[in-house]
Amino acid sequence: ILNKMCDGADLLVELKQRVVISIEEAKEKLYSLSDDIWRTPELAYEETKSHDRLVAFFKHEDGWKVDSHFKLETAFRATWVSGGGARAEVVHVGFLCEYDALPGIGHACGHNLIAEVGAAAALGLKAVIEKTQGLSIRVQVTVLGTPAEEDGGGKIDLVKEGAFEGLDVVFMAHPSKEDATYLPCVTEHDVTIKYHGKASHASAYPWEGINALDAAVLCYNNLSVLRQQMKPDWRVHGIISQGGVKPNIIPAYTELQYYLRTPSRAELHILKAKAEKCFRSAAMATGCEVEVEFTRNAYDNILRNTTLEGLYESNGKALGMEFTTDEDVLKNESGSTDFGNVSFVVPGIHPYFYIGSKALNHTEEYTVASGDARAQFFTLRTAKALAMTALDVLLRPELLQRVKQEFSEGIMKESTQSGLQKTAAAAAADHR
Repeated sequence: ILNKMCDGADLLVELKQRVVISIEEAKEKLYSLSDDIWRTPELAYEETKSHDRLVAFFKHEDGWKVDSHFKLETAFRATWVSGGGARAEVVHVGFLCEYDALPGIGHACGHNLIAEVGAAAALGLKAVIEKTQGLSIRVQVTVLGTPAEEDGGGKIDLVKEGAFEGLDVVFMAHPSKEDATYLPCVTEHDVTIKYHGKASHASAYPWEGINALDAAVLCYNNLSVLRQQMKPDWRVHGIISQGGVKPNIIPAYTELQYYLRTPSRAELHILKAKAEKCFRSAAMATGCEVEVEFTRNAYDNILRNTTLEGLYESNGKALGMEFTTDEDVLKNESGSTDFGNVSFVVPGIHPYFYIGSKALNHTEEYTVASGDARAQFFTLRTAKALAMTALDVLLRPELLQRVKQEFSEGIMKESTQSGLQKTAAAAAADHR
């Protein structure tokens, strides 16, 4: 199938075939890497064993320079640069690994497989480039270990620390129940609302108390009422995580936790402003004090790059992938990822890949599936497709230029939309 690709570009076809062979030759050690991570699930920012296993993996491989603790304690960076003239242009390709797990159910999102895909694609690309003579460019391959995707946003921390500076393009892939070049990932910001009241005997002298549970209930109801004025694709969902101590004590402290999501970061600040009024009005009505604590990192939506998506789909189909055409899936998936923030600083893609199971992510069934040996064929196939896509942009300069142009246009469009949203919000405030 590969021989039919690339309009007769014999060198590119040959190199893609070598990628496939190189990754196949490494499959046993790659499975071992994934399996070790799967067997030692660790929570966000606490992925010490998984981090150490990945660092040891790249230190054992020839030619890689490894920064064991890169910007964050459980992040790492492994880099390799091809030979060539010192003045040759350097094209810098990045692959991302995730490896944090979920509380209670382990690798129910398959981050062990994400780590394997990133490592495999990088190894495959390096193996091919270092054996190819006569390239007019030098290639730098970087693997970034990015902790805390499930909680906290390690990639956002790394963006703030400048970890993605200098990259021309970045790749990762996420396990799912289908193959897809793109699924909608929305913005997300988490918030904790704390109400402080005054305890009192609930039967003997309730008038002496200030009921923090009343404030929590009003807050919850305020947000429910707000839904009528929310856009259909906005999401607000949460819980009352602390509601009091005992029925005969007026609750002096309550707490709610909420996630706020919108399709684009241009809309997120509007939803946050509306929600915060719901939080604070409940405190005013009950006489409580309120603390509103947004987490330090908000997850952005993914800025799409259809040029990269198209290249990945062509390579995936050549390897036998069958990409979903289900409109319900393509339109209504609405998770969030800190890769969204990365996509606003460097062009990249975040495709999804089938692992041999129809189980849903974040379930015990998916934990089993992500550790099953049957997932390996699909995982390595994805790594091959990513490495082949990297070859496309490395060896066809016009494609890399198109990728960067689309990225620049996307940033400009998002900035314009954000400005329009802020203007509309200000006008609405003046009208009120």
